[in-house]
Amino acid sequence: MKPGIHPSYGPVVFRDKAADFAFLTRSTLTSDRTVAWEDGNTYPVVDVEISSASHPFYTGTARVLDTAGRVERFERRYGRGETR
Repeated sequence: MKPGIHPSYGPVVFRDKAADFAFLTRSTLTSDRTVAWEDGNTYPVVDVEISSASHPFYTGTARVLDTAGRVERFERRYGRGETR
């Protein structure tokens, strides 16, 4: 890697306020705000809108769309097109 052109890569806390969930990882993102972590050290904190603790796919609250019914209704309405 070329020296001096890459952003610094260090520990950052990502916090999901909606789910009251935070995790420590490494990232190139930075922040002026800091938070005291469980290990007693202070790390920059980045607030996120959605994390694995609040995303419907990961929490099991995702809705399954009836795509098969939509395709069948479309084919009934407009017929099946010819393939070329």
